[in-house]
Amino acid sequence: MTRFARVEHEGRATWLRVDDGAVLKSAPWISEEVTGTADPACLPRLPPATPSKLVCVGRNYRAHAQELGNEVPKEPLLFFKPPSSLLAPGGTLLLPPESERVEHEGELTIVIGRRGRRILRERALDHVFGYTIACDVTARDLQKKDGQWTRAKGFDGFCPLGPEIVTGIDPAALGVRVRVGGSLRQDGNTRDMVFDVAALVAYVSNAMTLEPGDLILTGTPEGVGPLVAGDQVEVEIDGLGALAFDVARESVAG
Repeated sequence: MTRFARVEHEGRATWLRVDDGAVLKSAPWISEEVTGTADPACLPRLPPATPSKLVCVGRNYRAHAQELGNEVPKEPLLFFKPPSSLLAPGGTLLLPPESERVEHEGELTIVIGRRGRRILRERALDHVFGYTIACDVTARDLQKKDGQWTRAKGFDGFCPLGPEIVTGIDPAALGVRVRVGGSLRQDGNTRDMVFDVAALVAYVSNAMTLEPGDLILTGTPEGVGPLVAGDQVEVEIDGLGALAFDVARESVAG
């Protein structure tokens, strides 16, 4: 198991191998060539990937589909979040004035390490570099109002990500927990996913080429709920650590 972070170091974004503080020349799925050392604990964290696309999977836990009154999909239900939705670990999520109900959705997230199209299911994990944590923040009222999910899922900062990418971990049975203000809201396990990691990678790749650094958010367990200004959120996944962020109301001039 190896951990990687993306940080601000000497005025630029840099990837680190957290275990030994090695500063890497490039993203770790490209090369682990070392150019120096630094203390990860002393450097500001950035989202640990710079994806060309964030592919998300809806209703991939039966109990979550049921809590929102939806049927479980017969095939993976896909949607996108834009790269501009990424929020660094420890950042502040700004609640947009367009929505009156913004909710949290903690999710195991796949980081692609090898380019592929129409990947066979039995070879899918060969294309996975590692895993990280995301919160698929959702403006639930806009999701229902719009009928499609682009705006509800796509506001700036609506995808807190990190704090690290972890390799060498089995994603089959990881606990997924979300706490808001210290209170447990979501408590699920990846073994309850309708479609597992290999199935998702293969399915997504049938529609689009997956590039190194791309992300697949694998869905959320039951227990989603509203966020309000002043909340402190922690998304924890076994073996991956915890992603924390604050919540504030966006101030709009005029």
